[in-house]
Amino acid sequence: MSTCWYVLRCQSGREDQAKESLLKQARLRGLEDRVAEVVIPTQSFTEMKGGVRRVVERKTYPGYLMVELTVEEETGTVDEETWYLIRETPGIGDFVGPGRQPVPMQPHEVERMLGEAEEPEGVEPRLHIEFKEGDAVRIKEGPFENFDGVVEEVVPAKGLVRVVVTIFGRPTPVELEYWQVEAT
Repeated sequence: MSTCWYVLRCQSGREDQAKESLLKQARLRGLEDRVAEVVIPTQSFTEMKGGVRRVVERKTYPGYLMVELTVEEETGTVDEETWYLIRETPGIGDFVGPGRQPVPMQPHEVERMLGEAEEPEGVEPRLHIEFKEGDAVRIKEGPFENFDGVVEEVVPAKGLVRVVVTIFGRPTPVELEYWQVEAT
């Protein structure tokens, strides 16, 4: 028997519970051989909170699970027992796709989604900077504290934000750590 990847809807914020529930139901029904893998796609981001840098995991697709299921050789579809296992598992809605029959993901879609979920070893998690050019901000720390300005440039690789502030009536660019500014 071969396998195919499918996307399942679940309650947003309860992806971990839905995954555990599906694996538990498969064990209880003796169908663990038909559920090859269940993945919650996530990405790592570096955040600064209170001046402390920390790595956080964020779900790439909240409210969805990816599941690799065994399919029938002749038809290439999920058998009825597995289909009912998915449908009757608490916390899981249904398969994503048109019509009543589950539609497997294309190989390039699986590669892209799993590639996002599995970051290579030794790679620094990327910074999640919520500012973009033209955003109005207020500086909340440093020598320019309480100055208002406009974001001129964002440098995610260094975690810097260049903000143009008005000092003595002249626009002056100032480079700051992204956590030193807040949106106004």
